Amino acid sequence: MSSLPRRAKVQVQGVLPKDEFSSFSELSSASEEDDKEDSAWEPQKKVPRSHKQPSPKESKPKRMPRVKKNTPQISDDSEVVVKEELNSSVAIADTALEDRKNKLDTVQTLKTAKTKRKCSAQPHAAQRTKKLKVDEETSKASNLEGESNSSETPSTSTMWGGTCKKEENEDDFTFGQSPLKKMKTETCTQGQPVKFPANANNIKEEVEMNWDIVQVLSERTNIEPWVCANTIRLFNDDNTIPFIIRYRKELINNLDADSLREVQQTLEELRAVAKKVHSTIQKIKKEGKMSECLLKAMLNCKTFEELEHVSAPYKTGSKGTKAQRARQLGLEGAARALLEKPGELSLLSYIRPDVKGLSTLQDIEIGVQHILADMIAKDKDTLDFIRNLCQNRHVCIQSSLAKVSSKKVNEKDVDKFLLYQHFSCNIRSIHHHQILAINRGENLKVLTVKVNISDGVKDEFCRWCIQNRWRPRGFARPELMKILRDSLNDSFKRLIYPLLCREFRAKLTSDAEKESVMMFGRNLRQLLLTSPVPGRTLMGVDPGYKHGCKLAIISPTSQILHTDVVYLHCGQGFREAEKIKRLLLNFNCSTVVIGNGTACRETEAYFADLIMKNYFAPLDVVYCIVSEAGASIYSVSPEANKEMPGLDPNLRSAVSIARRVQDPLAELVKIEPKHIGVGMYQHDVSQTLLKATLDSVVEECVSFVGVDINICSEVLLRHIAGLNANRAKNIIEWREKNGPFINREQLKKVKGLGPKSFQQCAGFIRINQEYIRTFCSQQTESSGQIQGVAVTSSADIEVTNEKQGKKKSKTAVNVLLKPNPLDQTCIHPESYDIAMRFLSSIGGTLYEIGKPEMQQKINSFLEKEGMEKIAERLQTTVHTLQVIIDGLSQPESFDFRTDFDKPDFKRSIVCLEDLQVGTVLTGKVENATLFGIFVDIGVGKSGLIPIRNVTEAKLSKTKKRRSLGLGPGERVEVQVLNIDIPRSRITLDLIRVL
Repeated sequence: MSSLPRRAKVQVQGVLPKDEFSSFSELSSASEEDDKEDSAWEPQKKVPRSHKQPSPKESKPKRMPRVKKNTPQISDDSEVVVKEELNSSVAIADTALEDRKNKLDTVQTLKTAKTKRKCSAQPHAAQRTKKLKVDEETSKASNLEGESNSSETPSTSTMWGGTCKKEENEDDFTFGQSPLKKMKTETCTQGQPVKFPANANNIKEEVEMNWDIVQVLSERTNIEPWVCANTIRLFNDDNTIPFIIRYRKELINNLDADSLREVQQTLEELRAVAKKVHSTIQKIKKEGKMSECLLKAMLNCKTFEELEHVSAPYKTGSKGTKAQRARQLGLEGAARALLEKPGELSLLSYIRPDVKGLSTLQDIEIGVQHILADMIAKDKDTLDFIRNLCQNRHVCIQSSLAKVSSKKVNEKDVDKFLLYQHFSCNIRSIHHHQILAINRGENLKVLTVKVNISDGVKDEFCRWCIQNRWRPRGFARPELMKILRDSLNDSFKRLIYPLLCREFRAKLTSDAEKESVMMFGRNLRQLLLTSPVPGRTLMGVDPGYKHGCKLAIISPTSQILHTDVVYLHCGQGFREAEKIKRLLLNFNCSTVVIGNGTACRETEAYFADLIMKNYFAPLDVVYCIVSEAGASIYSVSPEANKEMPGLDPNLRSAVSIARRVQDPLAELVKIEPKHIGVGMYQHDVSQTLLKATLDSVVEECVSFVGVDINICSEVLLRHIAGLNANRAKNIIEWREKNGPFINREQLKKVKGLGPKSFQQCAGFIRINQEYIRTFCSQQTESSGQIQGVAVTSSADIEVTNEKQGKKKSKTAVNVLLKPNPLDQTCIHPESYDIAMRFLSSIGGTLYEIGKPEMQQKINSFLEKEGMEKIAERLQTTVHTLQVIIDGLSQPESFDFRTDFDKPDFKRSIVCLEDLQVGTVLTGKVENATLFGIFVDIGVGKSGLIPIRNVTEAKLSKTKKRRSLGLGPGERVEVQVLNIDIPRSRITLDLIRVL
């Protein structure tokens, strides 16, 4: 093998977080102690051990328990190392390293013995397959090993810096996914990994293909290859999107959550294709139909459409293609001879009068033509040429009214698709919502859709094939050239054109679905991050006619104070007004929240009229309208029954409506995201993709806002990155049994929450220090330990609590009850050491977190030194340092949702008839789609701002925007352009974002 550039080694190293790489290197070095005199071809000696590892299917259930047994041993030593460093200001003590290495040797020996015992019964065929994969990977690793001695990567954590540099030349880290899976539950990332160079994009996938997954991913997502390579490795190591976005920014080049989610979805799609390809190959091999050409063609497939095209003739039960039947008659030799030795070909010699299909010269010519057409349609270079040609030529998609004869279509459906009954558009300029509309019309059998490729494309394609790719290697007689031309025409019309149509339609639909789902995700994020309205007593109103309006009054802490039903629209309005006034005065409530469902406008008019008459004096009452989407579904759910037992489901809806204003995030996470109703064509898109994206957006929002572990609900907790329903339940049970969490380290004591889960969730969990101080003051034993110097040094002590917990239970209890003020910040525990050193550099203390004096010290220090220089001195990255600075500067009760818009509180109402063209109004965005923005302007019907009227110049530059465009909840100033009263349509122009 040729030697690789020296930078290749550095690139691969940057993939893993530092401490995982370090531990991984030490494990591999432990296995090499008996082979110190190995030659350059060292990996071969490791193959007998490696290829006996369990198959991927068995690896997870068998490996995880063994890892957990060994975990305490590794964590013990790591904690000793950290303690040494913090107390003596030395990078890593040599004795600590030796102790750690001895422990890891024992762990590795035990693991190897167990693995060999468990895998002794593996079939020999599976072992041979595994050996081939390991050979390829280890040979590449050995090349990298010899050239990495002079390469060094900057350490981002002083805890592990020395170890990483000593162990850099180990090669086990290229062994694919198994070692990563083995290690990810044993260690917890310490510090920030470095950005690894741009040419280390070689990633070994479980399923090998003829294309590079990093390159294909980069092409499809328009993201640099090194970022894609890093992202794949991060996802392989089970990192969550919120964790990557906040704590691994330098590895993904500052990608936002939506882009990262797109990479993840595309990666899963490519892996699904690769998996399907290999399962199809195995089926065809079993049937004995596999050939070298077919195998190559299948391993080249990048989409399900390509795979379907290549594998369709070989499906079980298929009668076979025309080309297959011709091959069975023995005409493949004639077809190849026409291309390679046309001068020696005599078709007359193939005539067999008694054999059907060979009886006449015409039959033989048709058979050869079918074989050539099949060869052309399956050739990779030919397909690449026609695809590139279509990219540069006019290809349009057309839809027309279907000729319905047997089945009658609903006339209302036909009217809905009036725009698409004579529609034609270039596939490069068609909008996503148009594709979704056309697909819906086709599914309802209202529209007929086709892709139109011009004749010029076909002519140029045939010319290129004759003159280049399929040109015979010698003089071909005219009758043979005619067969070749007929083959090209037949191949294009019967095989290539349908394939291109399927590919274009699939690509357009896939892109449109993804954009629709991403739009839903952006809207959902905007809705979840609506600014809360804390500290108010609220009255929630679920409007209704016959069954009355349901009322619920909730306290500033979301407790239910009173529930009732009033009948405002049955001639009893005046009498009920007295009851409402009495309730508002009794509970000192001046804010009414009305759901936007049935009878909303009448209820709004009722309250607006009373407010205008100053009926509720001395209270200055205001009201707002909120979406009640999903409230009815939630009110009858098991969660609602558990939270509000014995309460009528209709009254639960009123409670939910009020809480949506008080804390939108905490309330809306209780509802399945697709029921919130801020999407577009959400029922036409892949439901799996929609659910995965929306769940990911909810996780992102909840994680970035953060939760107070001691007061949050189980429903909210399960959406934190790294947690799920079971872990959230275990945390709540632990809290109920043992009292409140004093620090983040106690999370490790919760059942089912291992090092990896702790790593992912720790930074998003907050521990309110005021609450903890109150709790600790009640504990006589620990009351003196939370004052003065003890608090300042808590970060040093708490790291070692687990080791001491085993030897001295008393000390462990004392240490566990040490609050750490850093636990109320967004700083990750892996960076506590860096944060403490930064604090000592600026002369600050933990008492000053979130106070103005801390901000002043940080600002003066940054002006004096600069971010880059400080990060270099602390041996971390600029991104990590920024997170630390944010965490130290933000006040204790900081909530970044305050940057977003609050609900629009009103006192009066406007009617549709009152509007005039040119009127300037303020409104609130209700929903954003790919064709326009729907705005509630308070007239009972939302107006539409066409997407062409939403320009970048009109959008606010001062607000923190996650994407170009408007989202639900934002307040805008608009001008009325057109009013269509019969159809209740209002067209608006965007003036500015408020």
